[in-house]
Amino acid sequence: MARLTNLNGIFEALPAIPKLPNIQSRPPRKRATILECRHSNKNTEQEIQVTRRIALGLSTSVAVFGSWGIGISLADDNTRLWLDGPLPVPPVYNKMANEETGTRSFLKKGIYIANIGIDGSAYRLRKYAFDLLALGDLIGHDAWDHVRRYLHLKSTFMYYDFDKLISAAPLDDKKPLSDLANTLFDRFEKLDDALKKHNLPLTESCYQETSSILQEVMDRMA
Repeated sequence: MARLTNLNGIFEALPAIPKLPNIQSRPPRKRATILECRHSNKNTEQEIQVTRRIALGLSTSVAVFGSWGIGISLADDNTRLWLDGPLPVPPVYNKMANEETGTRSFLKKGIYIANIGIDGSAYRLRKYAFDLLALGDLIGHDAWDHVRRYLHLKSTFMYYDFDKLISAAPLDDKKPLSDLANTLFDRFEKLDDALKKHNLPLTESCYQETSSILQEVMDRMA
């Protein structure tokens, strides 16, 4: 009991805790005005009030996008990694164009064709021939435009890959490779024309003829 009496004396000796003002009785603080424009008849005045958060965001955006633009400018001026015009068309050193038109109807423009070497071109020819062999599943399913775009893309790569292989092949292998390439590209043009006309019987017939040549390309590049 003596101890309890001492504690009571200590509590009585402590100063009374002042009452805090009623915070809830105050009206809720309004958010700072982000943007305020005032116009007067005499002089046009614009008063812009920006909060600290908005100002920080604006400064960050200027720093990020400003430095990003500088990086592009330096890359363009110093390293020349950016192309100002269309993608360059790879040169062709062998006779593979159509004799009547001087080109091939399936060739696409604006495609970057990486130089992956002779072995890489042979592998890509085999792979793209395999991809085009699977294209027959879409014929007759109202996918004419999709099949044409896919054919143009794959056949364009095969055109330039064949040119590299023919140029690097031994003298005895140049003519067989050229004949195989021109036969394949002739079939591609016939198939492309049939797809363009949406002629299903003609498309199926041309695709069957093309499939046999594609299989021959796969066997040759194995």
